[in-house]
Formats: sequence, C-alpha cells, structure tokens
Amino acid sequence: MFSLSQRFQTLGNQAITYGLFISVFIAITSWFQLQSQDADLVPSTIESIKPSLSFRTSRYYGSVNGKPKENAKITFDLETDLTPLFTWNTKQVFAYLTAEYDGKNTHNEVVFWDKIITSKDEAHLKVNGAKSKYNIWDAQDKLSGKELEFKLKWNIQPYVGPLIYGETIGSKDVLVQSAAADDDNK
Repeated sequence: MFSLSQRFQTLGNQAITYGLFISVFIAITSWFQLQSQDADLVPSTIESIKPSLSFRTSRYYGSVNGKPKENAKITFDLETDLTPLFTWNTKQVFAYLTAEYDGKNTHNEVVFWDKIITSKDEAHLKVNGAKSKYNIWDAQDKLSGKELEFKLKWNIQPYVGPLIYGETIGSKDVLVQSAAADDDNK
C-alpha cells in the first residue's frame, strides 16, 4: 500500500502545517493584545537635551582629505514606561533615541542612543544626564544651525511573528549651535 518513507513524509508535512498555523495564531493574538493595551500610545518625556559639537579629523568620524568634520554628541534626560509593550510573546524590546532633520535634498534620521530591554522589570526607563552612545556627523553638510527633532522609538522582537515597530508619544525639538555661535550669543 504505502511505503515507510511515504508515511514519514505525510507525518512530517502535517507537523509542519500544524506548526505554521500555530505560529500564525500566536503572532495574530499577540498583535491584538498589543492593540488592546494601546501599546502605540506610550508617552515619553525627553528633556534637557544639550548638544555638543566637536571637530574630528579621523576618517572614522567623516573626515575627508584630512579636513576636520563636525561631529555631534548629546546629553539628555529621558523618562518613559515601556511595560505595555511586553506580552507573553515578547522576547525583548529595542528602544532607541533618534533625531530627524532636513539635509541637502534629504530627510535624515540618526540614532544617538539605544538600549535592549529584556524584561518588564527593566521597561521603566528613567535616565538622567545620559550621554549619547554614538558620534553623529552629516555626510553632506554640517549639523550646526539645524533643527533636530528627537523621538524615542521602539522595536518589539517577539518569540514568534514579525518585528513590530513604533514610537512613543512626545518629542523634543533642539537647534544645534556651534561653540562659536554660543560665544557670539553671550
């Protein structure tokens, strides 16, 4: 009637099909749970952003032909509660502080700071006087004189299902000025 290999193939196909249906069910129910908890309406407070500009000549900081390039770092205060993002299907949440600004014919978004949150216990972020992890430089122009809009964004990495992206409610606009401009204002 049927050979042993055909029976194993049928059993394997059924197991894969059932596993696929279970995975889709898990992804859909966890997404609905996030929607019912209003996870996309998480408020955040981003305050006391102080940008500092420096000039670097290293090729790692955007310098071309030995000419120094303007690099920006910030210090900031941040408070938010990301516990609504954690469901039974959440493995970890990746939170990151971005700045958006308009460049020469482009709209740019850069990341100054990030954090991986692995449990609900770590999900209440209260950061005071933190320094940015990354130096930022604009590939086309300089950053001084530009208006940066800071936002806290997040990415939910589930055990099963697609990645879910979002951002908290609340942003902060900051005008970046060079040290020479600060001296002129005094």
